Amino acid sequence: MYYVYILKSLRDGSNYIGITTDLRKRLQEHNFKGLKFTTAKQPYKVIWYSAFLDKIKAYKFEKYLKTGSGIAFLRKHLI
Repeated sequence: MYYVYILKSLRDGSNYIGITTDLRKRLQEHNFKGLKFTTAKQPYKVIWYSAFLDKIKAYKFEKYLKTGSGIAFLRKHLI
């Protein structure tokens, strides 16, 4: 399974969109390891995720959520 997820920073309320095959492990990495894009805004909580069987569809959906129309979609329908 491939998980597209949205994290919310408990520090400043910003969102982070990502993809993984192990959501629990990835959340731990965001919160406790020095990851390049998320260290400054730790800690995080998962506010939404979706599971995909198809890797390509998961990556395409993650990429879409990072576009202007994808951000509007997630604000209206997901969070």
